[in-house]
Amino acid sequence: MKHKWMVILTAAVLLLSACTSGSRQAVENPDNSGVMAPPGEGVFRILSSSENKSLEPLLKDYADQKGYKLEMVYEGSVDSMYQLQRSPQNYDGVWLASSLWISMGDTQKKVRNLKSVMTSPVVWGIRKSKAKELGFIGREVGVNEILSAVQQGRLRFSMTSASQSNSGASAYIGMISAFSGSPEMITGDMLKNPNLRTKLVKLLAGVERSSGSSGFLKDMFLEKDYPAMVNYESVIIETNQELIKRGREPLYVVYPKDGLTLADYSFGFIQNDSNKEKEKFFQDLQGYLLSEPVQARIQETGRRVGLGGMVAEANPAVFNPDWGIDTTRILTPIKFPDANVILEALNLYQSEFRKPSYTVYCLDFSGSMQGDREHELKSAMEMLLDQNKARDSLLQGSAQDVITILPFSSEVTERYHAEGAGNFKTLLDQVNQLAPDGGTDIYSCSLEAVKELSQVDKDKYIASAVLMTDGESSGSVDGLAAYYRQSGRDIPVFSIAFGEAASNGTDGNTQLTFIKKLTNAELFDSRKGLAEAFKKVRGYN
Repeated sequence: MKHKWMVILTAAVLLLSACTSGSRQAVENPDNSGVMAPPGEGVFRILSSSENKSLEPLLKDYADQKGYKLEMVYEGSVDSMYQLQRSPQNYDGVWLASSLWISMGDTQKKVRNLKSVMTSPVVWGIRKSKAKELGFIGREVGVNEILSAVQQGRLRFSMTSASQSNSGASAYIGMISAFSGSPEMITGDMLKNPNLRTKLVKLLAGVERSSGSSGFLKDMFLEKDYPAMVNYESVIIETNQELIKRGREPLYVVYPKDGLTLADYSFGFIQNDSNKEKEKFFQDLQGYLLSEPVQARIQETGRRVGLGGMVAEANPAVFNPDWGIDTTRILTPIKFPDANVILEALNLYQSEFRKPSYTVYCLDFSGSMQGDREHELKSAMEMLLDQNKARDSLLQGSAQDVITILPFSSEVTERYHAEGAGNFKTLLDQVNQLAPDGGTDIYSCSLEAVKELSQVDKDKYIASAVLMTDGESSGSVDGLAAYYRQSGRDIPVFSIAFGEAASNGTDGNTQLTFIKKLTNAELFDSRKGLAEAFKKVRGYN
């Protein structure tokens, strides 16, 4: 399977690099330029998938014993692939959900000694009572049966973006395989099948919330009472453990009998210089992770170890059969198609198949945004609204997407609205005419955005707001908080913070953090790469 994945998105990597600059969620330089510096002596930095975060203490304990400071940088799969292509010197190791992203990103042939540490299948986690209601308990379930439940309005689910995350991409390709009759290999001609297209649109219409990473999908899920999510088996196990602690109903794991995919979590060394000490440390660390005692500890976290995805002497408290987890079955994942087919599939996902988005952008045009921040904000909007540039990053809109733009300072100053990606360029022309002036009130704009989105049909659209600001806000948050709680609608307000608003402890950061928690969203620091923060936000809508 791996060799098929190794070439999947080579073309996409080249496209991504054309419009992306800077670094993301990284260790910053002392000057806060947002440009990541290569790791120094005594530091070992790993580019990692977000779901590895729960294993970070295991690695740090070992690094501490060896006198190394371990740094984990968590990125989505597509962004990790890009980082390997453009900036391998910024990392010493790479540990991603699938070796395919490593193989495609390693164009400079820097990665050495790549080995799988663990595996985890991509599964459906459905509230147990809902799974029982659907008749999914204790038997094999096909993707067409899940589609029927979605069409009947009996099931809604959360899933990561197929164009940003490995779990979403894997699940999506699995859907294509299942709806194509489980062929030996998916072909480009199959993507033209009207029946396939209709089924994909109808199944993806069941998405309630999307995410740019599997880790945040879990965190988001824990904060709300969603009925189901598509994620790694290991993440479902972690979610269930937390749900049980909170006295809430666990998820029941459904392994699709057709379209099953598998993550292999390969760990490799990035050879940037002749530093033999770091290479020796990596070899020791990798050996430590693959040692029998540590493999047993990893298995206790819900990851599978060993050949064929089998789990020897599984702890039933972890691989709990009451949660639908089957450790005896041999996992037979699908084979993935060639690069051009995958690239076409991902573009179709973005422009035709995914559930349409209705997004309101609150853009700060207060006086303090004048200069570089104004330029960066307009550049970010150009990456979204100019469809030629958006397509380069797999961020293009669909004919059904809707965007409203609310420029604001001390109040909302304009309202620009467009339906369908073909009309988004008009919005860009309007934004480019704006000039910064006045004070800052993030609350009034956020409230207006939430009010508009509260009227949106959630069965038709994924609704969200994006707040881009640099300032400490005047005004009161009370109106926003009261309306949000009273409406009962699940409308995330994602924030991209400029300047001091991104710094912990400042009033601006405190205000944005409150909005993040209130709306179960995320807060991004533009100084760590505005384009990348913007791409991550787009992964959620």
